[in-house]
Amino acid sequence: MTFRLEQALSKLYIAFTSDTLIPECAIHCAVGNICDNKDMWRHLTDAHGSDKLNYVGLVNEGFGRKINGYLPSELLKIEAVFLKACGYSLPLKPTSKRPGFKVSKDNLFDGLAAVIEYLCILDGTQSVMDYSGFFKYQKTRTKKLLTDDVLAS
Repeated sequence: MTFRLEQALSKLYIAFTSDTLIPECAIHCAVGNICDNKDMWRHLTDAHGSDKLNYVGLVNEGFGRKINGYLPSELLKIEAVFLKACGYSLPLKPTSKRPGFKVSKDNLFDGLAAVIEYLCILDGTQSVMDYSGFFKYQKTRTKKLLTDDVLAS
């Protein structure tokens, strides 16, 4: 696991478990947490949730500037993945679809899981959310589950 991935996962885990993962807040959203609860990343685009770099973002990307190991374009994509998985329509505008007044813990977990999957893809590593490796077993055939028999009777 790369250093940047380890750091990002740690920050996101802490934010999720301490209830400080807040999708619409640039300081406490997924990328806000990855960026040490600073909102400088929001100046890289013109709309929260957009993955389109603005002039400032393009200049920083062109110079290869990274924030905690991530390029501006990567940060914007991370945030877009998070918001979309939480149930928002993007980019965020006053008329955007939202999952509700207060985002449920289930929606936040969906967003967190999607971000973790994407972070692993960025680093070319197996998803840390994939638990199948723990069992070291390859299923060869499908079988009707016992619970199906119990439910049917």
